[in-house]
Amino acid sequence: MTRTVLKGGAVLTMDPALPFLADGSVVVEHDRIAWVGETKDLVTRDGDEIVDASRHIVTPGLVNAHYHVDLGKGAGESSNETKPMWDLLFDDWYPFLGQLTDEEAYWATMASYAESLRNGTTTVNDMYVRTAARARAANDIGLRAVLSNEIATPETGIDTVASNIEAFHAANGDGLARVWLGVEWLPCATPELLREVREAATELGTGIHIHLNESMSEVEDALSRFGKRPTELAYELGFLGPDVLAAHCVHLSDDEIRMMAETGTHISHNPGSNAYLGNGIARMNDFRAAGINVGLGTDAGFCSDLFEIMRWATYLHRATTRDVSARKSSEALRMATAAGSAALGQDSGVLAEGRLADLILIDVDNVKFGMLDRTDPGLVEEFVVNHANGSDVATTIVNGEIVMRDRVLTRVDEAEITEGVARAIHDANKRYFGGH
Repeated sequence: MTRTVLKGGAVLTMDPALPFLADGSVVVEHDRIAWVGETKDLVTRDGDEIVDASRHIVTPGLVNAHYHVDLGKGAGESSNETKPMWDLLFDDWYPFLGQLTDEEAYWATMASYAESLRNGTTTVNDMYVRTAARARAANDIGLRAVLSNEIATPETGIDTVASNIEAFHAANGDGLARVWLGVEWLPCATPELLREVREAATELGTGIHIHLNESMSEVEDALSRFGKRPTELAYELGFLGPDVLAAHCVHLSDDEIRMMAETGTHISHNPGSNAYLGNGIARMNDFRAAGINVGLGTDAGFCSDLFEIMRWATYLHRATTRDVSARKSSEALRMATAAGSAALGQDSGVLAEGRLADLILIDVDNVKFGMLDRTDPGLVEEFVVNHANGSDVATTIVNGEIVMRDRVLTRVDEAEITEGVARAIHDANKRYFGGH
């Protein structure tokens, strides 16, 4: 197989042993990184595909630690801005999801994943319905995906433990797709359901993706129904652990933070979504002090650009503490790469020999980056987090394959995706709203 050589870029590796190369190169062979080092030490072979990385910053691909496929972005958004999240989910979201077909879910996934690849995301931790259809989309477009169903109690009409187990057997390990178990959130769960999910995940040897302590309404509901806060209940049931990624965690108490740290549970911080939905700001400084591993996620509908979310994750916590040193740009970048990858138990997020070859090239050949000194590692990190956007990503490589080259997706026809998702939203809306 032809090796791919990214030659002559400024390389941010996220590897403490070799964190930065002002003039570096990366060699990709099969699905792994074969070599990282100074360009002057690069040895090429006949047949190598040379990618000119000069005027680019090379980083690990971004890992979206909490994500939902989005069908119908912007639909009803004016009413959503005034509708509480609880009502939005139970009145609109769950009934709509429950009636989607495989074909509609496939095209929604293709459109969502195309946008993610364009923005430099190489892995998504995606909770949605119709998992086998999403696995097919991930493999068709070339995006690494950890997929889970939206398991909930029967009145929601979405997924069950049985349907998620069925999806695991159908799609786990199918190319770029892995399947976890996904619990929607405590307002549509019971202790019995959490026990059933924990037992199934342990038996299957897979992970769990769950929303926890996202809103105060969720906390109040759990206190009313169970006499315990959501994370307290999950902890007492033995549900938490290093194979669990809990999304949001905006309203964790001191004891719940201790429980997260004690069990090795990972957190996805989704600051943009939490602000958009009016749910508050998570206690990131306390998570860090407790030693909890925290990745970054976009959630659904807000945006799919993790560069933007890195800024939210930096600026919000500086503002709330009135301390510019409260959150460094380098920490946000690590959350979006190495930390997210660790939360998902996968061998990406770091550019080092033997690691998965998921990486991106950020084009800095424009006036926005004119004052960037590419020999200064601190400045390079600052510019990536504070100035770059998904639109600056020129090349995306997943599993050693160039799946976007010069801003053009290589595996798919984007016009076909546009037509497919437009048809899907039309059909889904016509069927759903025609009956409501």
